[in-house]
Amino acid sequence: MDTKWAYLLSRLAIGFSFFGHGLVRLPKLAGFSHWMVGQFSESYLPDAIVVPFSYILPFAELIAGLMIVLGLFTRLGLLFAGAISLMLIFGTTLIENWEALPSQLIHVAFLSVLLIYLPHNSYAVDQIIKK
Repeated sequence: MDTKWAYLLSRLAIGFSFFGHGLVRLPKLAGFSHWMVGQFSESYLPDAIVVPFSYILPFAELIAGLMIVLGLFTRLGLLFAGAISLMLIFGTTLIENWEALPSQLIHVAFLSVLLIYLPHNSYAVDQIIKK
């Protein structure tokens, strides 16, 4: 029984992290994009890749976070968040922002553990849909 509550607590923690990242960036989307383009100005990535990514990222984080928080298509949400994290890690290494890397790696570790223990995902919309 405690494993189900532990899973819920962990799922909510990582879900709110992604959801919150997306939520706070949406109202300042143009400013966030401008900031990100500036961060990558001296990297190998061209603006043609950075600009669209910077506009898509907050929506992707928000959607992945919401899926994880609700436990709606949880496996897909965790994999989606993992893909987002891997892209962020790649970008982080390109601009040598080593301070951000540990946080991103922790997110991936969290997501991986949740995928491993997915059978304990009892308090989720997924369980309602199954019935």
